[in-house]
Amino acid sequence: MSATSGLVIPCKAAVAWEAGKPLVIEQVEVAPPQTMEVRIKIKYTSLCHTDLYFWEAKGQNPLFPRIFGHEAAGVVESVGEGVSDLQVGDHVLPVFTGECGDCRHCKSEESNMCDLLRINTDRGVMLNDGKSRFSISGTPINHFLGTSTFSEYTVVHSGCLTKISPLAPLDKVCILSCGISTGLGATLNVAKPKKGSTVAVFGLGAVGLAAAEGARIAGASRIIGIDFNPKRFEEAKKFGVTEFVNPKDHDRPVQEVIAEMTNGGVDRSLECTGNINAMISAFECVHDGWGVAVLVGVPNKDAVFMTKPINVLNERTLKGTFFGNYKPRTDLPSVVDMYMNKKLEVEKFITHRVPFSDINKAFEYMLKGEGLRCIISMEE
Repeated sequence: MSATSGLVIPCKAAVAWEAGKPLVIEQVEVAPPQTMEVRIKIKYTSLCHTDLYFWEAKGQNPLFPRIFGHEAAGVVESVGEGVSDLQVGDHVLPVFTGECGDCRHCKSEESNMCDLLRINTDRGVMLNDGKSRFSISGTPINHFLGTSTFSEYTVVHSGCLTKISPLAPLDKVCILSCGISTGLGATLNVAKPKKGSTVAVFGLGAVGLAAAEGARIAGASRIIGIDFNPKRFEEAKKFGVTEFVNPKDHDRPVQEVIAEMTNGGVDRSLECTGNINAMISAFECVHDGWGVAVLVGVPNKDAVFMTKPINVLNERTLKGTFFGNYKPRTDLPSVVDMYMNKKLEVEKFITHRVPFSDINKAFEYMLKGEGLRCIISMEE
């Protein structure tokens, strides 16, 4: 038992009061965890594009005031009733999706889309009682993705916490709780390129570069990066990207350019932008007979994917992935182990660091397209 177990903890949190406005560091009260919940002390968090997207509140239901943040690492402070697999002092990664262990998806080896705990961007409360664990002077503050890591303390469902080695440096592995694992798993778990194969990656942001990193680890001989921003290519070389194609440089569909470069198409492709045209290009640029395209980016909900059926009949495969097909509690510790065993290079994704008091700088970096991941230290 910790000294604060069962008590309300006052602490600092970065609160978004309205869309697109700078976050405000406020004193909030964090209630104790209820049944199947865990309260954790966040040590490090980082900014993911999903936080930015919902902070801007363009194209979805705005829910304010809210505490954002979902890519983080912390230490268990106390556990609620029914939690048996975590205890005070455990090092954990909070994850935006979960693994209840009991539903059909969790029991299936082929799925990681838990019925109970899969991502819900509209929910601002805890599942147990439909209430928030955050408040300011009695006024509830909404949660985000069940994690809300832009707070010194937060309460998370136990099924959304990955217990990791206490030896793993939290200021680095925190970025493995979302985007990097998504891109890496999309390649290693879904595309599964063979050694010596050719891989195309559409979009060279953090997720796309993680997909490229997966292709590098798998031993791909050629990794072709496709992006509209030529400034990204130099950075991409660090992740194994060998060639770069800017669709703006060509007066024909980029899939035709790639097919010509690779004698009929690449063995594997990964689409990491969410742009529907890029998705179609990613599918149509794979080789007939054995090519596999994996959609990673999230499109507009009304977007429609169109291609000629003959492209499928000619033995091209189209797949989708959610969080790189990793089950958070079962599989994510192995990704941390990949880093600890020096198989996965995490440091090159980290381009900026700021103290918690400067959290708005992380938003500025992302809005300007500067860097990949900004680590926010909660302990200044």
